Amino acid sequence: MANLKDLRTRINSVRSTRQITSAMKMVAAAKLRKAQNKIVQLRPYANKLHKLISTLSNNLNEEEGNNYSTVRDEEKILIILVTSNRGLCGSFNSVAIKNAINLADNVYKSQLNKGNVHFLAIGKKGANYLKQKKYDLIDSKNELFDSLSFHAIAPIAETIMNQFINEEYDKIELVYNQFKNAAVQNITTEQFLPVVINEEEEGKHLPFYIFEPDKERIIKELIPKSLKIQFYKTIVDSFVAENGARMTAMHKATDNATEMIRDLNLEYNKARQSAITKELLDIVGGAEALNK
Repeated sequence: MANLKDLRTRINSVRSTRQITSAMKMVAAAKLRKAQNKIVQLRPYANKLHKLISTLSNNLNEEEGNNYSTVRDEEKILIILVTSNRGLCGSFNSVAIKNAINLADNVYKSQLNKGNVHFLAIGKKGANYLKQKKYDLIDSKNELFDSLSFHAIAPIAETIMNQFINEEYDKIELVYNQFKNAAVQNITTEQFLPVVINEEEEGKHLPFYIFEPDKERIIKELIPKSLKIQFYKTIVDSFVAENGARMTAMHKATDNATEMIRDLNLEYNKARQSAITKELLDIVGGAEALNK
């Protein structure tokens, strides 16, 4: 059994840790509430707009300038991995990293062997892992979480879209955690480009669309805007999921610290009682020796 001084030191140490995890939980909860409102408002608009663009792509062809739906041989692949800049959020980062690596190693194995699978990391955790494992990391955009706004993220999306148009990449995939609730994050692999044709509409007789003002303006403005919003939604979704995961992880850590303190206090009281009993026995034994 540990001595009393060691137990007191451990109890104080765990109490300090509990204060830290409790504070981190409250900070994550505050960030979650603020960011959750943003994704709840953004997601229906982004999903509806993306569905509209997917359906619209059936009515537009490459000759009309609809280069964002062009399906080419999948020779050059870009995987965009979205993680966080900080840890202490459970399995949030490891699950996203594992899914991205599995996508490269299995789904695009032949392209990977030829050196045609590149990564773009958003978040330090993903970037550090890819560098460590020697994957082809073309760039990392860790600063996006410092200013989580559409105007800060849209230029990154535009650069990626131009890389697809210029045939630098034939397919672009997004790997990120999608927010469901504070305790659940769904790992998601989503095709960013080319634009996925709406499966519900594919193969059916499509309605005749009257374009206002005209097809050319819609292609130049609406489709790029939809893609930028989709990319923005991905980053916000991951940020909200990160804070939900961190809040849950810190809540569990705080509960575990509380339980550990209770166990250590029990052990401390037992040790103290044992020490007192030993001292009393020594006193009684000494008194009896003096009486003899």
